Amino acid sequence: MPNTRRPLIVIYFALCLDAVGVSLVFPILPRLLAEVTQDGNAAFYIGIMTSLYAVMQFIFAPVLGALSDHLGRRPILLLSLAGAAINYLIMAFAPHLWMLLLGRLIAGLTSANAAVASAYITDISAENDRARRFGLMNAMFGAGFIIGPVLGGVLGDYWVRLPFIAAAILNGYNFLLAFFILPETRAKTGQKIALGTLNPLSPLRWVFSMAGLLPVVLVFFLLSGMGEAYGTCWALWGADTFQWNGLWIGLSLGMFGICQTLVQAFLPGPATRFLGERGAVIAGICCACLALVVMAFARQGWIIFAIMPVFALASIGTPAFQALATRKVDAARQGQLQGVLTSAVSLATVIGPLAFSAFYMLVQKTWPGAIWLSVVGLYVLAVPLVIFSTRKATTRQTGQTETA
Repeated sequence: MPNTRRPLIVIYFALCLDAVGVSLVFPILPRLLAEVTQDGNAAFYIGIMTSLYAVMQFIFAPVLGALSDHLGRRPILLLSLAGAAINYLIMAFAPHLWMLLLGRLIAGLTSANAAVASAYITDISAENDRARRFGLMNAMFGAGFIIGPVLGGVLGDYWVRLPFIAAAILNGYNFLLAFFILPETRAKTGQKIALGTLNPLSPLRWVFSMAGLLPVVLVFFLLSGMGEAYGTCWALWGADTFQWNGLWIGLSLGMFGICQTLVQAFLPGPATRFLGERGAVIAGICCACLALVVMAFARQGWIIFAIMPVFALASIGTPAFQALATRKVDAARQGQLQGVLTSAVSLATVIGPLAFSAFYMLVQKTWPGAIWLSVVGLYVLAVPLVIFSTRKATTRQTGQTETA
């Protein structure tokens, strides 16, 4: 396999900058919406923008992934970066709510960064390197989400729209980086693109036609949906249970981000070698369940910081499962697979916050920590799917087939 060091550095750096661009707008988005709408209930409009982006991503990520199989990874990645830059420019100068919504619609429609980056890494990686490299990919994305909110908060103190300008510049730099440095890994097929490829529902029907692929997609959906519980309920739970103020909530999230980034940067590869891909996923689920049970019953805030390293170990499973999923289809459909997985994540982003916020409202006054037991229940539901979806996975590096 050719030298992949330079393309990997470009991909990782681009993903980190993308995450910084996405997350640096979080601290000031409520203020911008309040300014544009003249309405104090910014949470409602944030929900609309989040759902609009996720719905568009759910519909079009599989299409873009499939197009990357036909046209190459590079042009689709450039389209995605251009769409993100346009979105942030619109948000930086938009005087009306409908323009903000239009920007999010464009960003959701062209959001193929993660899917195409995953397919790109699959193209240039041997099977025994994929779990480690997917872990590094997630770690770089996580590092961006640590840097972004801090940078956005600082810039937003000068001008509420300045972080959006910074995000547009970062995505523009990403575009130039990919345009001038990133090589193509997949040549054009030379075949005409079937009209069915442009049907947003066609890749989803493909999932049902491939034996063993549906459980993989369902696992990704469940894992992604469970991740939405933290973003939706963490701040409320911290305030209700420990009377945390904004500083302590920020510190707890920052601590988790650091632990998770370190885990994803260094552990997925060794964990996969020692435990196998299925074992790494199950081990990650066990660590998550242990930490969540402790969090559900905790009554002192220091316990959360103490359990954080165990909680972060849950993230060793996702790269391993992502590497395993790449062996479900041949090289010609890796972009389509990653697009479908991104679509599953997007659907979880629509459903997860609604479901967890509704459940939290039911338990908020009696036992806020019960929200984490609901996540444990979903993890338990995911275990049989993990076992079923991996029972015929071939581990080529050992020349053996895993059986349930």
